[in-house]
Amino acid sequence: MNIANIFPFLRWSRIVNRQTCRSDLIAAFTGTALMLPQGVAFATIAGLPPQYGLYAGMIPAIIAALFGSSWHLVSGPTTAASVILFSILSTHAVPGTTEYIQLAITLTFMVGMVQIALGFIRLGALVDFVSHSVLVGFTAGAAALIFASQLKHFLGISLPAEAHAYQTVFQAGSHLSQANTYALTVGGLTVFSGILGSRFFPKIPSMLVALTIGTVAALCIENFFTGASNLAYVPSVPASLPPLSMPKFTFESFRTLAPAALALTLFALTEAVSIARSLAIQSGQHLDGNQEFIGQGLSNIIGSFFSSYVATGSFNRSALNYQAGARTPVAALLGGIFLLAIVPFVGPYLSYMPMAAIAGVLFLVAWKLVDLHHIKKILRASRNETLVMAITFASAIFVDLEFAILLGVLLSLFFFLLDETRPRINSRVPDLHSESRSFVTDPT
Repeated sequence: MNIANIFPFLRWSRIVNRQTCRSDLIAAFTGTALMLPQGVAFATIAGLPPQYGLYAGMIPAIIAALFGSSWHLVSGPTTAASVILFSILSTHAVPGTTEYIQLAITLTFMVGMVQIALGFIRLGALVDFVSHSVLVGFTAGAAALIFASQLKHFLGISLPAEAHAYQTVFQAGSHLSQANTYALTVGGLTVFSGILGSRFFPKIPSMLVALTIGTVAALCIENFFTGASNLAYVPSVPASLPPLSMPKFTFESFRTLAPAALALTLFALTEAVSIARSLAIQSGQHLDGNQEFIGQGLSNIIGSFFSSYVATGSFNRSALNYQAGARTPVAALLGGIFLLAIVPFVGPYLSYMPMAAIAGVLFLVAWKLVDLHHIKKILRASRNETLVMAITFASAIFVDLEFAILLGVLLSLFFFLLDETRPRINSRVPDLHSESRSFVTDPT
């Protein structure tokens, strides 16, 4: 047996050199800066104490980088997985309580077991049915969701929680008159500096510089307009490493959480592999779906013993990782290590990072996710593929992200089977007007 099949990191370790390490180091540092505020936000959405969002971005990211297949996928907590986890567990326990945390850790272990089982029975080939048109529409839809989710922070206003992106945009538009000028200034400077940096200084980590400029701008505003800016900042978190934890291995807990584990597994794998494949297409990398299933499963199994809740591929951080110049999985690996190293020291200081600056960085990420080049090619190439792309995109906006990818795959399969069952047959006959009697399609 090839040892690389057991330890897949041996395959890509050969291409790691000084140049790739430099690029990966910059991408890891950029991603860690984003993970700090996001982890706190995701844990809050999941009904968990804020530090658990950071814990989910540590060990799972390291394990998924070592045992997965994608070179750019970054695993950790996500908005959708956090929402699903909250909706499932809040019916069994009070959010934030010890019982609730125990259920979240047990559910994470169960999800990991199902994921790794699917990988071992070679169901990763299912990702081959996700057509490029689905991925383009799905990625554009995810970009729109990222944009919509950050509008309230960019504008500095409070918006009611909405189920879909278009509802959030509508609410933001109706509350536009209440926008915080200072938040808009910070967010605008972040976006502007990011655009200038990527255009005129492509070799520097423009997004990290943009986040720094936005943070400095917020500090300046606070100094000049003390108490009048009303800028929102990331909450501080306890300065601690992830404590050891233990899933609850009882028949009752497994029976209670089994349906939830299956549903969450389906979504987590769909999200992770779809993100990994969309980035693999852009980078020209070959993706092993089975290995990605195993990597995701191991990350959740091991993570459950280090106080992590369900981790999966993150669109925000994976896209940022790729755009920041990551070359190998070392970037995601270093990101998890950096988070482990700095949280005990910087956790209390996260309160200096403005949410408007983070929103500006995510706006840049969302824009770069929209693949205009391939969208134009699909529009010109095929009516069916255009329909698949459009419906996938619309589903992400008007329904749910996880439903969008599943609907896109079903539509792709439908058109594929339609073409296969009704193949176009052209008759080839000798040309009566040719001395050589060469074969032609139309003999007239």
